[in-house]
Amino acid sequence: MRSVLFILLAGVVTMAPIAAMRRADATVVTAARAIQPGELVVLTVTTIKPVDEVRVQAFGRTFRAQRTAPTEWRALVGIDLETKPGRYDVSITAGPSPAGRLTHLLTVLPKRFTTRTLRVDPSFVSPSPEALVRIKDDAERLSRVWMSSSEAPLWSGPFVPPVPNPANSAFGTRSVFNGQPRNPHSGADFLSPAGTPVKAPNAGRIALAGDLYFTGNTVVVDHGAGLFSLFAHLRTIAVHESDMVSTGTVVGEVGSTGRVTGPHLHWTVRANDARVDPLSLLAVLGAKSK
Repeated sequence: MRSVLFILLAGVVTMAPIAAMRRADATVVTAARAIQPGELVVLTVTTIKPVDEVRVQAFGRTFRAQRTAPTEWRALVGIDLETKPGRYDVSITAGPSPAGRLTHLLTVLPKRFTTRTLRVDPSFVSPSPEALVRIKDDAERLSRVWMSSSEAPLWSGPFVPPVPNPANSAFGTRSVFNGQPRNPHSGADFLSPAGTPVKAPNAGRIALAGDLYFTGNTVVVDHGAGLFSLFAHLRTIAVHESDMVSTGTVVGEVGSTGRVTGPHLHWTVRANDARVDPLSLLAVLGAKSK
């Protein structure tokens, strides 16, 4: 049994005319585990009259809204883990041309991430010149993947954990290796033994399946509409790029490939390139506890 604190904010706002459009009312509701860096926010827009499309912009990103009812639209807004606390405007545009626009306010509260200081093998912090070339190629490959999402959502129903084991919730941890600060930890680690099947948390398309320098055997699932799951350090990979998978499809096995010291599952979630905690995805779009 788990309990999750949801923040529900609802308000009726007035659409401001952009072209020759008269005023129209809409309701905006947000649901999130918290409004903090690294959290996923589900934003629902309900218009008085049906519109052809809804576009959402926030934090310098565009989030794809999908119709869920004749006058209801939903967008998954990711607050990147390095977003600074403060008040942010969410711009919502409804309709093609002429269109109406409204502004919804999100107040991002501070979140303190832990910092760990470790002594590790020098190769972890000072890769060889050959490794640096591979690291650059891997980064470019992943950048192309993050831009390749299906326009429409490929997932349906609740998201489920990829393994039955608990997560250590290391998302956002700052590490200092041998005195050198590293990038923040952008995923959640699950303490699973080697060989544990890793299952797709929801339906999607395999956007990447291969060996990367840092993450070892890696699988990326495109859930559509800009939402991705990345699974790292796998012992084996059970899927191929372009495969379509369903919720629960085995994509590989837990392992210790790549730059790690022991077997575990690393799960990263990206929402339109915002790095969000996978546990926040499960909190707002996962199966609810009974």
